[in-house]
Amino acid sequence: MATIERVEVLVTSPGRNFVTLRITTSDGVTGLGDATLNGRELAVASYLEDHLAPLLIGRDPARIEDTWQYLYKGAYWRRGPVTMTAIAAVDVALWDIKGKVAGLPVYQLLGGRSRDGVLVYCHASGTDVEELLDDVARYQEQGFQAIRAQAAVPGLSGSYGVRKGQLYEPAATHLPDEQAWSTEAYLDFAPGYLAKVRDRFGFGFHLLHDVHHRLTPIEAARFGRSVEELRLFWMEDPTPAENQEAFRLIRQHTTTPIATGEVLNSIWDVQGLITEQLIDYVRTTVVHAGGITHLRRIFDLAALYGVRTGSHGATDLSPVTVAAAVHVDVSVPNFGIQEHMGHTAETYEVFRGTPRLANGMLYPSDEPGLGISYDDEVAARFPYDAKYLPVARRLDGSMHDW
Repeated sequence: MATIERVEVLVTSPGRNFVTLRITTSDGVTGLGDATLNGRELAVASYLEDHLAPLLIGRDPARIEDTWQYLYKGAYWRRGPVTMTAIAAVDVALWDIKGKVAGLPVYQLLGGRSRDGVLVYCHASGTDVEELLDDVARYQEQGFQAIRAQAAVPGLSGSYGVRKGQLYEPAATHLPDEQAWSTEAYLDFAPGYLAKVRDRFGFGFHLLHDVHHRLTPIEAARFGRSVEELRLFWMEDPTPAENQEAFRLIRQHTTTPIATGEVLNSIWDVQGLITEQLIDYVRTTVVHAGGITHLRRIFDLAALYGVRTGSHGATDLSPVTVAAAVHVDVSVPNFGIQEHMGHTAETYEVFRGTPRLANGMLYPSDEPGLGISYDDEVAARFPYDAKYLPVARRLDGSMHDW
């Protein structure tokens, strides 16, 4: 019987920081797992290296479920982003190994395809409305069928979701960028520019918008009602997700579909949102919600209540997570949509074999396992570079919730 022989924690920064776990078995099979937690990467790296890696040596890599339970229940301190991200890295690496041993892509181990490809949405943005409209047109020309739209709020120093350069990367400073925020200005501005997107491009594509947790429940309800005629695919994270009951108030006042969950880490964090049907899409992701094993539990629960998947997929998730997510997405019956942002050219030099993108769809690799590899020599050129996500302050100088 093969056993786990080596566990390596790999940190690199090809344009942004990534933490990768590599597990090697006694018969030489390797598996990769993503362990990136944006702005807190080294906390997970230490958790893995100092606490989990010693526990894995000598274990049977085929016992994925047992290993998941062992790491989750053995910690005593359960849940939370650091713990669940570390467990996710182990879990995904073991699924990668199992696929390689079986000679099958991971999606075949999950029951096979439920669809040919995975619908993704891209990120259009602009420092003003005209720039946003140009960006939407650019993505439509590339074949995307679903587009998120964000524009900078006039008069504010920083607006969430507005790209600077080719790729959007919010973690860009060595101290958190403290950005001014006005809810009133946002609520006056955002419905209007979303209407201009529909006026220019019509209803022949899916239009999405991210509120980024920045509204109170009643403000989010008012926003949702104001854009109902625009038929958004969803409004994402309309209010901070910790208070699940807050979504009930939003639900009572608008029919605009609601998506949330990217900052939540377990089935218990989203249980009420799903079983009370307070959301339409659950956005938990492989890397922060305990890996493939636990994410499938969340999606199975969601399927019982008519809630579809819509996993987070920003640049702070490595190509390993993208690959794992697409294997899950293509197999589950209640798939909704997958976020897709792409990565820098340097990132794709480190991580080889990412899913194929064509006409707004991602397609998983048919290679055994996840179908992705890690180039140590290239990764060594990009040392860790501490970066932090921005924070928002109201115009009176007080901290905003997000």
